[in-house]
Amino acid sequence: MEQPPTGGGAGARVLVVDDDPTVAEIVTGYLDRAGYVVDRAGDGPDALARAAAHRPDLVVLDLMLPGMDGLEVCRRMRGQGQGQGPVPVIMLTARGDEDDRILGLEVGADDYVTKPFSPRELVLRVGSVLRRVRPVAGPSGDGSGSGVLRAAGLTVEPEARTAFKNGAELALTVREFDLLAFFLAHPGRAFAREELMRDVWGWDFGDLSTVTVHVRRLRGKVEDDPARPRLIRTVWGVGYRFDPAATEEA
Repeated sequence: MEQPPTGGGAGARVLVVDDDPTVAEIVTGYLDRAGYVVDRAGDGPDALARAAAHRPDLVVLDLMLPGMDGLEVCRRMRGQGQGQGPVPVIMLTARGDEDDRILGLEVGADDYVTKPFSPRELVLRVGSVLRRVRPVAGPSGDGSGSGVLRAAGLTVEPEARTAFKNGAELALTVREFDLLAFFLAHPGRAFAREELMRDVWGWDFGDLSTVTVHVRRLRGKVEDDPARPRLIRTVWGVGYRFDPAATEEA
């Protein structure tokens, strides 16, 4: 039996939402031994009530819940988080269908794990997401360290994990924030989706459609006309480029 990672949780509160008691018990055990404070819910309404009563630092959320599915739970949790920033969500799905994964990302999930999964891997994913939310102060080559970033009416404050467009705060998920900070730190350079997956989020493998979805969602929040993006340009045959000079030409 694989051994769970130990330590590193630093008391962060994780809400595990799964109607399968065996899966929930295993995930809870691994997270508990890694140092997390774990709460459990077996359905959507219970999850929303628990999240409202004790705001979690992260939610591990099953997509296939009875009644109210994980997509709706994620949408409603996003609504609950207004004014405090969105709670990071890792979605669990029993299906390998790419459409399910994309739907989860579209409603604001930060990551996904497909069942059957390694509980150890899930704990590592939880730690990875939480480190992005609460980064250690200091310089970072990916744009997520200290130093305010500004371009084209956008302002990113990496240490505070806040972003603004023309002075108005943006509601970004963890992955969207990472992507925007990276783009602002590397203006004018084209990056392949593989590079963004590796350099922004530290993933050496994975579904490249994840990057496409996050770019699309980010465009919807930073572009004046997301259907005709001027800041985050598609470089055909390569990937994407952040072009702050485009607003000066308009």
